[in-house]
Amino acid sequence: MKHLFKLDPAKQLPNLAVQRLAQSGTDGFIIGGSDGLEMGAVQDLFRTVASLGLPVFIEVSDEAMIVPGASDYLSPMVLNSTDVTWLIGAHHEIVKQYGSFIPWPHVQTEGYCILNPEAKAAQLAKANTDLSADDVAAYASIAENMLRLPIFYVEYSGTFGDSRMVQAARDELVNTKLWYGGGIRTVAQAREMSEIADVIVVGNILYEDFEQALETVSAVR
Repeated sequence: MKHLFKLDPAKQLPNLAVQRLAQSGTDGFIIGGSDGLEMGAVQDLFRTVASLGLPVFIEVSDEAMIVPGASDYLSPMVLNSTDVTWLIGAHHEIVKQYGSFIPWPHVQTEGYCILNPEAKAAQLAKANTDLSADDVAAYASIAENMLRLPIFYVEYSGTFGDSRMVQAARDELVNTKLWYGGGIRTVAQAREMSEIADVIVVGNILYEDFEQALETVSAVR
């Protein structure tokens, strides 16, 4: 797996457009968002995407995202949050309420490091984005060696990131997979990050320049 499209339930794409995404050569889809999440919209989007034959990951950032049937559920822990809610607090509440229904073999925890201070996700999670490459490397090492997380996610949501930061994480990881998301709008940008990260995630450009979003798949093929 090298390429995923991230679909926001709070935004609209025609069903035919989603079908074209499935035919593009991408490896699958993430359904996730930071605000404006409604369970009905999540369910409708999931039904559309699940019928296309590719893996569908649901990122559980809100109760509205608790929809059965996903290939896997992604549980984000914001490692550089200054608010314990986004590190373990929200997770505790979800498990307390829904623990008996959680399909644990299909849950993957993502260790997020959010680096764009203007991103809604950074503001919501109260992320400390004023980090050096050494800081990012340390978070990656914690994800790999202390928390044994399957995924370390360098997130620049809305802007294209600094490849030196991504490389700093890459240098620390052996078993933990490195995912990158944020600001990929061109094939060149997709190729640059795919040469460092195990998986690139393409999201916002879907709603800004759909045809360009399709082209990003070619960077990993």
